[in-house]
Amino acid sequence: MSIEKVREYLKSFGKDRDILEMDESTATVELAARALGTEEARIAKSLSFYNEDSAMIIVVAGDAKIDNKKFKEHFGFKARMLVPEDTVKFTGHAIGGVCPFALPEKVTVYLDDSMKRFETMFPACGSGNSAIELTLNELEEISKSQKWIDVCKNWE
Repeated sequence: MSIEKVREYLKSFGKDRDILEMDESTATVELAARALGTEEARIAKSLSFYNEDSAMIIVVAGDAKIDNKKFKEHFGFKARMLVPEDTVKFTGHAIGGVCPFALPEKVTVYLDDSMKRFETMFPACGSGNSAIELTLNELEEISKSQKWIDVCKNWE
């Protein structure tokens, strides 16, 4: 189970006991915000895209959307989200539980500037009913992010 891999991964950061598991689904931004009692913008969406023969995860604020022009300018190719079967294959996580933790080595992680307006964010933890509250510094460290980027729109 993906959440167990994430729990084991977070153990090395002393965060495994901070995982929140809810009785209700957190598989969408709306459901996660409701279950956590927070605004949708503070849900950290982990969006998965094709990246040559692997994948990349871009973590964005819950109210942000990928700006295709900015994405192409930054990465040099068109944004193509992983199809469901490739999501599990490339990330090890199913849709609704995709997170920037416990990923295969070839998967790169980027954090979008849309999250910088908050002190903490709530990314998923490998299942459709889990999350963890992390500061932006913790999220950057634990996700092993490549860097902060600006590839989103509709959040400002």
